[in-house]
Amino acid sequence: MRTQWLIDELAHAGPEHLDADFVAGFDRKQGHPDPGEDLAALAAHGVGGDATVVDFGAGTGQFALAAAGRFGRVVAVDISPAMVSIMRERADERGLANLECVRGGFLSYDHTGKPADAVYTRHALHQLPDFWKTQALVRIAEVLRPGGVLRIRDLIYDFRPDQAGEFLESWLAGAVDDPAAGYTREDYIGHIQTEHSTYRWLFEPMLEACGFEIVDASYAGSIYGAYTCVKQ
Repeated sequence: MRTQWLIDELAHAGPEHLDADFVAGFDRKQGHPDPGEDLAALAAHGVGGDATVVDFGAGTGQFALAAAGRFGRVVAVDISPAMVSIMRERADERGLANLECVRGGFLSYDHTGKPADAVYTRHALHQLPDFWKTQALVRIAEVLRPGGVLRIRDLIYDFRPDQAGEFLESWLAGAVDDPAAGYTREDYIGHIQTEHSTYRWLFEPMLEACGFEIVDASYAGSIYGAYTCVKQ
């Protein structure tokens, strides 16, 4: 029944994530975010060395590869075949037998084995409109054990609707000129116009309605949100 009404997540992934040339330069463009703070957030909430961790929208595996060196089982899930291919190559190069790379999305991933102790996702939920965000959060809750930890990083708007022009123009002003070196003004405009970042005052009730307690939330520049939540 589920497959009769679900959207095609691949169609919402953004065409650039399906392009092998774009994916090959993805790390250079997005930079190399340090996973240390996110790993520490999981550990601070009881996620230990034998834990099962699922990374949704894992990209090229920057978090998943680090997590595999710390946790017992890591499942890196991404809708893009090109991303999954790169992750598998990197896992093989590092001999990380505990890192499983799976092609799938928030709505289509089928978890096997014991429930996950933690779920991580970075800059992926904004690919889905708000209704589908809630369905993704429901699926995440199904993957997690009671008391399991959800760590989210995403582009979420922490300002009032009448402040959108002010804050978005400030964000655009920080873009780079070279598209190979980072995200340009045109990239940011494309995000605003075609992707689905939501407001903080909408997103937090979504988390709570889907069975999560927010235990920590922080923002950078009123655009980049980081949340640690616990499944009730």
